[in-house]
Amino acid sequence: MRVLDVGCGRNKRPGAIGVDYNPNTAADALADVNGGRLPFRDSSFDRVELIHVIEHVDDVVRTMNELHRVVRPGGVIRLETPHYTDFSSFCDPTHRWHLNSFSFRYFTEEGGFSYYSRCRMRERSLHVKLLKLWKLLGFELFVNRSRAFRKFWEFYLCYIIRGKAMVFELEVLK
Repeated sequence: MRVLDVGCGRNKRPGAIGVDYNPNTAADALADVNGGRLPFRDSSFDRVELIHVIEHVDDVVRTMNELHRVVRPGGVIRLETPHYTDFSSFCDPTHRWHLNSFSFRYFTEEGGFSYYSRCRMRERSLHVKLLKLWKLLGFELFVNRSRAFRKFWEFYLCYIIRGKAMVFELEVLK
């Protein structure tokens, strides 16, 4: 399995090909995901991972289009990013985007926003991590088990029962 770790920093995933714009990292290739094209052929990876990277990019749609290009049909894009109600989303001055659990529906047929991008994906999984207190009280379980409850949480409760981070797994459709 070929795995691409975009924005790998110093903690590149074992066995992955790391890409980062900073030469002082564990990257195998130097490239800026903001710069347009990654230096890889179309459909050359089975999996791409961005761990706390997507919130830093200039253009989320352009970045997702580029990730879609380098992943084979049926491959997976895994994103981890802070939930917009978490302190870390706003305390880092390099964060450009503050995302929620519905932010990537623009790339799915279910989202109904296909005019933003031609790349199509299917949400394989989404795990919302809540602050420890809310996890211990069982709210994290409800948020992740029921899409209807997650929507209710996002609309009405998330500023009280704050999110921490989200992990998306999106299957690439071509």
